Order: sequence, then C-alpha cells, then structure tokens
Amino acid sequence: MPAPSIAEASRPGRATPRILMYSHDTYGLGHIRRTRAIANALVGAHDDLSVLIICGSALAGSFNFAPGIDFVHVPSVAKSEDGEYASANLRLSLPQVTTIREALIRQTAEAFRPDIFIADKEPAGFRGELLPTLKLMGHMGTRRVVGIRDVLDGPEAIRTEWHDKGAIRALTEHYDDVLVYGLEEFYRPLDGIPLPAELRSRLVYTGYLRRSVPGGLATMRYPRATKGPFILVTTGGGADGAGLIDWVISAYEADPYIPLPAVVAFGPFLSNTQRGHFLERIDRLAKVDAIVFDPKIERLMSRASAVVAMGGYNTFCEILSFDKPGLLVPRSRPRLEQTIRAARAAELGLMRMLEDPMEHGGTSRDPLQMAEALTALCDQPSPSSVQMPGLLDGLGRITRHLEPHIRKPERDSEPALGIGI
Repeated sequence: MPAPSIAEASRPGRATPRILMYSHDTYGLGHIRRTRAIANALVGAHDDLSVLIICGSALAGSFNFAPGIDFVHVPSVAKSEDGEYASANLRLSLPQVTTIREALIRQTAEAFRPDIFIADKEPAGFRGELLPTLKLMGHMGTRRVVGIRDVLDGPEAIRTEWHDKGAIRALTEHYDDVLVYGLEEFYRPLDGIPLPAELRSRLVYTGYLRRSVPGGLATMRYPRATKGPFILVTTGGGADGAGLIDWVISAYEADPYIPLPAVVAFGPFLSNTQRGHFLERIDRLAKVDAIVFDPKIERLMSRASAVVAMGGYNTFCEILSFDKPGLLVPRSRPRLEQTIRAARAAELGLMRMLEDPMEHGGTSRDPLQMAEALTALCDQPSPSSVQMPGLLDGLGRITRHLEPHIRKPERDSEPALGIGI
C-alpha cells in the first residue's frame, strides 16, 4: 500500500512530517551551506514540514533558515589542512568527543522519529558515528538517504577512503537512496566504487542546487567598489584560501590597469594574522576592498560582474545560479575535488580555470598571470552560454523525489524506544 502523500497525511490529529538531516561539518562551511539550501527548499515546498539538522558548525546560526527548521548542535570537530582531526573546543580526546556525538545523534533520532533521514556526503558519519542511528531508523521505517556532491575526489582515492572508513558497507546496508547533487554528464563521483546493481539503479542525479538572493533587509555595509562593476573574490570559509587571496592582491600590486576593482571576501576561518597582513596591503591599493564574512554572500555575488573562487561546491552553484563569468583557481590537496570540478567546468565552457603553480610543486605565483586572467573576465561569456538541460534543477528534483516517502503515522501512540547514553 503506498504511503500517504503530504496532503493526505495532514488531517487533524496527525503529526507533521519530519525530516532529520546530518551535516558533520568538520572543515569549512560547505556541508552546512548545502544542507541549508536543501532544508529551505523542502520547507518552502511543504508548509507543515519540520526539518531538524544535526550539525557541528558553530556558525550554523549565522545563516538564513526558513521557519520550520531547527538545529541540534553536537560538539565540534576540526580538520586541519593536512587532514588530521581533533576536538575543536572541548578539552577532550577525539574518541571521547565522537562518543558524545554518537549518543546525541541517536537520542535525537529516537525522540524526533523522522520520516526521512538525509546524510550529507558521509554514509557512516564521522568516524562511524551514524551507524547505530542508521540501524535504529531502519527499525523505525525511516527512509534513509545519502546525498553527495558532484565530485568527491579522484576515483582511486575515494574508493580507498570509503572502504577504509566503512562508507561503502554503510551505503549498501543502510541506505534506500543515493542522491548526487550534480549532473551525470558533468561527472560521476561513484564510478569505481563497488555498489550493488540494485542500489546503483536507485542512484539519482538531481542537478546542481540553485541559489537565490536571501530575503529581508540587507544588514551588511559593503565597500564602495560594490556600487559599480566589480570582481568578487571568495574562498568560502577561507581556511585554505590565503594562497588565492595573496595571488589576487599581488596582481593588483603589479598591474594597476586591471579594468575592474576587486572585493575580497576573506571568510570566517582565515586566520587573524593572515587577514591583518592582507588588509595592510589592500589599504595601499585603490582597486581592492575587502570584507571579513557575509553569511548572505548570495546578495553580494548577485551584484558582482564576475567571480574568482577556488571551486568548492557551494560557490560553484552560486556562480551558475547568478550566471556570472567565473575564474576557478582550485586547490589539489588534500583532495582533487576542486581540481576535477574546475577542469570539467572549463572543458564544458562553463567557467575558466587557472592552475596554481604552488599546488603542483612550484615555488612562486606570477602576479601578471593572474592580472591577465582577471582582465580576461571582462569579455568572458557567462555560464548560460552553454546549454545543459537540468543544470540547476537540483532543489526541485530533490523535493519531488522525497515527496512519496513522507508520511505521518499516529506518533502519539508509538511505543518509546528508550533513550539513554
């Protein structure tokens, strides 16, 4: 018997439908920003839906979330640039923090009893912290979905990583659906991973996640340069963006005739020391301004004439959504994700790519090479000049895909499963 639709299930006396989302947030802002976009789209499509997000980002509350969405914050874990993990705030060992996170996740699922669970990128969660909860939700009848970005890493690297952390086993044993937030003709991130044919047949490419300008009054004071044409330079969270920012500043230092001024968005995770050094140099330049962090960066991007970025997933979606000429300068460590995405975008004509020589064993960056690339943005076509059907259909397709699996049983009569650490 098919599950009732949302409309059928909204009769008096029935609980509202519930979706639980997991965003492990061990590095940067990418996971929570992607989760935010999906959650906002889901509650926008269904005004009686409740979405609860489990996350570890201390900055989650800085972003714009629609009514119907709330958070459970688990202790934060931080990943350094070399890939090592540690507790971000608590003076506890990593195993101790992981044990606490695992217990909080399970307690949340027991109490919330979601119709659908959506994990972002990590099928088993950080250090396997999702596994007990995935088993529990299987007994509850929760539809378990994992969503992954368009590119994870090189095929060999991701196969080895997922095997070692138990992600392949978790994917095959515990999940009903796999959503890829991209287009199959752009890239197939799970090629080379041994998935059962039955699960592979349920793999859905959604398209990229369209972004829009947030509503409400603008509270940020933007630099004077934003009153006219300008280039937005953004490195997302900023933890690994110092190299790109340095290269752009050096370009304006070397060539004062670059046609458009630049506005640099440092990101909240750029160190205070690096930010201070950059601001000293920017103060001496007529064509460069900066802001520290804008949680509504979409507003600034919509004003920009062009965008320079590293090629992370969310910024890539924003460049596509606002149809801006884009220059991608990807990092290649510790993952090839950005390099693969940037190279493929350049191959398809969506954006241009500039390789950072420091990422490939070089000892310096040529300021005039960056100056030339910045100048070329003035005549670069926007992404919409390339016809790719369904490119930005991701949010709508996710919403339609999940619709049949949201149901509302009589929750008040359900037996308690027992909550305990």
